[in-house]
Parts: sequence; structure tokens; C-alpha cells
Amino acid sequence: MFHQIRKLVARLRAAYELRKYSPVTIAEYLRRQGSQIGEGCFIVPTSLGTEPYLVKIGNHVAIAYGVTFSTHDGAAWIFRDQVPDTQVFGPIVIEDNCIIGSNAILLPNIRIGRNSVVGAGSVVISDVPPNSVVVGVPARPLGSVDKYREKCLERWKAQRPPDAILEPGETWWNSKHFSENREKLKRHLMQLFREQLQ
Repeated sequence: MFHQIRKLVARLRAAYELRKYSPVTIAEYLRRQGSQIGEGCFIVPTSLGTEPYLVKIGNHVAIAYGVTFSTHDGAAWIFRDQVPDTQVFGPIVIEDNCIIGSNAILLPNIRIGRNSVVGAGSVVISDVPPNSVVVGVPARPLGSVDKYREKCLERWKAQRPPDAILEPGETWWNSKHFSENREKLKRHLMQLFREQLQ
């Protein structure tokens, strides 16, 4: 009984501790868990798995909600009758300037090359080359980041509200007019996609 109470208190303490952090500041907490994390990251998950010290994240990396880091191969379980202490581990390395989409699963022994995109829901089982967009189960190359950039810029040209206000040096997300711009974006997109939404 005492052991269960101690575990509950530890979980409550951890939950309270995590409330202090945002996706912009969580790297500080994760570094204390043993992870290597660069600067300028936006990380939504509050855990990098059971072996966070096997995770290395570069600079300017965004990691969306629900991403799972698995630095061990749990399937080694089936060999435990032959070798009872069997464990298999591997690092996960995400290089600079990458984005990992919602609910992606990153398995051990992978490296995601710089300037890459991992699509939402993808399962990464092998290395992702630099400047790649990968999607699927398992994750496979969809194309280059250059082609993706062209497509995004073309779409944004049509989707950007013509009356949005951005001061020099501001981005969409750090604009002092963010709330106003967000409302303009909503109206513009509703009008743009009116037929599909009916």
C-alpha cells in the first residue's frame, strides 16, 4: 500500500512539474531527463520515451502532439525464454530544421536528416534522407522538401488573407496582430473553401 502511495505522489509531482513548461520551454525539462536537444525547438510531447538519453534533437525542430519515441525493441520479448535478460536498444536522432507530424512513431536506430518532414501518423523504421518528405506506414519518401516548398508557397499565395498585417521582421506566429490576422484568415478560408464545406 505504501509503495502505491509513493508512486502516486511521484506521478502527481511530475504532472505538477510539467505544468511549468510550454512547447517552447519543454526542452529544458527533457534535457534534465538526459536528452540532447538544440536551440529554437517547439516540442509538444512531454516525454521522449523510456530511454530519453538515447534521443538527440537538433536546432529548430518542431515535434507535434502524440509523437512516440521508442528507443527499444520490445519484440525481443519473444526470445526471453531462451535468453531471459534480452534487451535491444537504439538511438533516435533528429537533425536540424525538421518537423515531425502528429502521432508519428519513431522506432530505434533511425536518423532523420536535416530539413526533413515526417508526415502525421507515419511510422519511421529506417533513416530519412536530408531534405525529404516522408509519409506512411512504414514511412516512405513522398518527395523533396524543395517540391513541398513550391507547393506550400503556391497554396499560401491563394490562402493568405489579402488584408493580413505583418510588420517588417514579424512572422505569422509572432505578429502583434496575431489575433486579428487569425480572424481574417478564418473568414478568408471559409470563403475560399465555401463549396467544399457545404
